[in-house]
Amino acid sequence: MVGNLQFIKSETGSDVASVSVTNCFSDNYDVYMVSISKWKYVGTSNAGGMRFIDSGGSVISDSEYDFADLQMRNYAAYQELKPSTFGSSTSTSILCGMDTSNANGPAIHEGFTAYVYNPFDSSSYTFTNFQDASVYDVNNMLPYKGIGVHKSTEQITGINFLNRGTGNISATINVYGVK
Repeated sequence: MVGNLQFIKSETGSDVASVSVTNCFSDNYDVYMVSISKWKYVGTSNAGGMRFIDSGGSVISDSEYDFADLQMRNYAAYQELKPSTFGSSTSTSILCGMDTSNANGPAIHEGFTAYVYNPFDSSSYTFTNFQDASVYDVNNMLPYKGIGVHKSTEQITGINFLNRGTGNISATINVYGVK
């Protein structure tokens, strides 16, 4: 995506269940870039996810999302991920899947970038595309590319990242407006 980035807000969480950036989307921009640095799972369950926050300040955890991800592993065949792949009730309550099925300890996401389209427009769905570079030991790379949609016409004002598994996360989330 070409354009000038205007820094809006940053939030950091350390060993927490989720990290939210509230009141970061407004009518000032149609497109936003969200980047995460220093994302690390604290614990052994690597089941990350992304959700939106509505204009009332509530994390949207209802089954209002759909996504398609491509996990491009260097140690096994590529894998497509979508809500039905996860086989759990939380699969349609997240905007992207960031699972690593890791037996060697927590994964670290080295670089996550998402573009969010028209989140503040209450008359249209909110779309996103993202990419992620993660590793879970010295030799195993686990990059992702994906798209997602929030299938409800409502005003979105923030974003939330969580570990859907049994552990916590540590992460710094930055939000930029794209001009």
